[in-house]
Amino acid sequence: MWISIIPPLLEFWLYWRVFFPQLQNINTLFNLYDPASDAILFYLFLPFEIYLLYLTFVFSSMFSAKLMLIIVNLFHKPREGIFNRDPKDRDYAYWSLRNTIIKWPAWVSHTFPIPWHDVILMKLFGVKTNFSNSIFEGWVSCGFVEFGKNISVGQGAIIASSMIFGNYLIIKKIKIGNNAIIGTHAFVSPGTIFGENIILAAYAYTHVDQQLDDGWIYMGIPAQKLRENKFTEPGLEIQLAEDHKEMVETWAKTIEKREATTLKKD
Repeated sequence: MWISIIPPLLEFWLYWRVFFPQLQNINTLFNLYDPASDAILFYLFLPFEIYLLYLTFVFSSMFSAKLMLIIVNLFHKPREGIFNRDPKDRDYAYWSLRNTIIKWPAWVSHTFPIPWHDVILMKLFGVKTNFSNSIFEGWVSCGFVEFGKNISVGQGAIIASSMIFGNYLIIKKIKIGNNAIIGTHAFVSPGTIFGENIILAAYAYTHVDQQLDDGWIYMGIPAQKLRENKFTEPGLEIQLAEDHKEMVETWAKTIEKREATTLKKD
C-alpha cells in the first residue's frame, strides 16, 4: 500500500513544483502575470491532475503487487491440487501470501468506475481474458481462470479457482466458454468447466470439477440443467412475442374462471 502511494505523491509534487511554475513563466513572458489568474489556472487544471493521480495510484498498486508476486513466485510457484490447511504446508502458506498481496490492488481496481480496468488487472495477474468480457461486477480469482469471449458476470458473483473446504485447500483451474452468462451472486467452484452459450442462474452454485454442457441453462445448488438455452438462436424476438401472447391469454382465462367461481358462490 505504501509503495503504491509514492508515485502519486511524486506526480503531485511535479505538478505543484514544475508544471504550474512553467505556466507562471509563460504568463510572465506574455506580460500576463497576475496572482489571481495564476490561482485560477492552478484550480482549473487541478481536476485533471486529481484524475491522473487516481490513475497513477491504481496502476502503481497493480504493478507493485505484480513485482512482489514475481519475487514470491521465485521461491514457490503456484500449482493446482488439494493441500493441507496448515501454515507448515508450503502451498497453503504461499497461497495465503499471494492472496494478501493481490487483495489491495484488486480492491482498488474495483473502485475504478471503468470496466476495462479489471480486465487489465486480471491479465496482469495471469487470468486469460479479453476486453469483450464484462466482469466488473463480480469477483474473480486472480489465477487459474480462463475466459472465452463475450462473457458477462453478474453483480456479486464469485469465480473461485481456490477455496477452503474443511482442513483442505483446493486449487483447480476454471474454464468458461464463449457467450457465458453468470447470474447475480452465483458461485463457480474450483475445477468447473463451462461449455459455450451457457447461463448459470442467479444464486446457483457449481460443485468442484463440475462440467456444464453447451447450450444449457443451469440453476440450483448444486447447479442442474433447467432447460436448453434458446436465447442465442435466431428469431428470438418472434418466439418471445408468441410466449408473451400465450401467457397473457392464459392469465386472462385464469381471471375469468376465478370471477365465474366467485359469482357462483355469491
